[in-house]
Amino acid sequence: MTTADTIAKTIVIIGGGPAGLAAAEVLSETHHRVTVYDAMPTIGRKFLLAGKSGLNLTHAEPYDSFANRFGAANASLRPALDAFAPDDVRRWAEGLGVETFVGSSGRVFPKAMKASPLLRAWRQRLETRGVAIQTRWRWIGFGEGGDNEQLVFETPEGIRTIASDATVLALGGASWPRLGSDARWVPMLEARGIAVAPFRPANCGFDVAWSEDFATRFAGAPVKSVVATSEGGRTQGEFVITRHGIEGSLVYTQSAALRDRLEAEGQADFGLDLLPGRSLEALTSALEAAPRKASFSNRLRKAARIDGVKLALLREIVRDADRLPANDLASALKMLRIPLDRQRPIAEAISSAGGIPLAAIDAAGMIRQMPGVFVAGEMVDWEAPTGGYLLTACLATGRFAASGLLDWLAGRGSV
Repeated sequence: MTTADTIAKTIVIIGGGPAGLAAAEVLSETHHRVTVYDAMPTIGRKFLLAGKSGLNLTHAEPYDSFANRFGAANASLRPALDAFAPDDVRRWAEGLGVETFVGSSGRVFPKAMKASPLLRAWRQRLETRGVAIQTRWRWIGFGEGGDNEQLVFETPEGIRTIASDATVLALGGASWPRLGSDARWVPMLEARGIAVAPFRPANCGFDVAWSEDFATRFAGAPVKSVVATSEGGRTQGEFVITRHGIEGSLVYTQSAALRDRLEAEGQADFGLDLLPGRSLEALTSALEAAPRKASFSNRLRKAARIDGVKLALLREIVRDADRLPANDLASALKMLRIPLDRQRPIAEAISSAGGIPLAAIDAAGMIRQMPGVFVAGEMVDWEAPTGGYLLTACLATGRFAASGLLDWLAGRGSV
């Protein structure tokens, strides 16, 4: 064992979300001095919010499929995911006394469906292992001359400067800024020559120019048992009509592709198959056989089992639907195109795309231009769909950055 291996170093983690706490957990198993700093009054605020509707920890699909859900970042994230895969997430949670189960969609949840018991147990284990957690400390930059080893914080007692032998930045992206992910760190890294990719909403809703009558009557109504057939592929599920447009799980699966097309072309359609269990031919035949004297709504209800919000949605998008011949009406039901105006603001998005480019980070998770500074979580330019992918990747990249940091310290020489 070298001298560098035996000397306790001061390690600073900035950000008390899942990525930062995961890094702290790995580092807590060493003899180094580890402190987590967070700007908010409490840690894990976005994590707790995610747990209000049932904390989706990870996904139980085959691992190769899971690891390929991250788009252009698949290859870059694979080493971190290989080291902390979905099965490892479940074992980790159960090690904290939180039993998990697999839902009907393959998503993995705590049996208690809450985030707070897990976060309490996690914090207790970290503090028992000697990790210090300091809240209401906002990181505002590096020391004079841009020294990576001097970190400046704004605290309730004034400005403080902390010396650090190595640092993990886990400051989050730009979604839900009121919970701490406010991207206020971007200018500090740009000043160091890091070209941060602009943040964009991910897993977000979209605005649609609904008529006043439709928006008033159907805001909050779920549209169930449909298939989305947009640029993001073909996916079955449900979504919700909102006053402003559409949101919900089915929309989120398509949101990255829809957002990119809106940005590139200025327009995009959310394509829907309202009757995925009926073929176009069978539906056309049923509509042709419907009594001609029946009202339009009765024809749709009896021949296609379409009524309620689905019927209203058809009328809203295809204004002359009641005058269409059977084959064109069947086509509209099988491919209803909802024109999108824009994505909802990033402050409402579940997550964000953008951040520190993957090319700016080495294979160990360290910023190439900033020796000793490692990054993890949503502040890096990758995005994930909902379904447990985002949280798993945050945990995995936090642990991966901590492992890279330890290797860097070990090879750095005596201090």
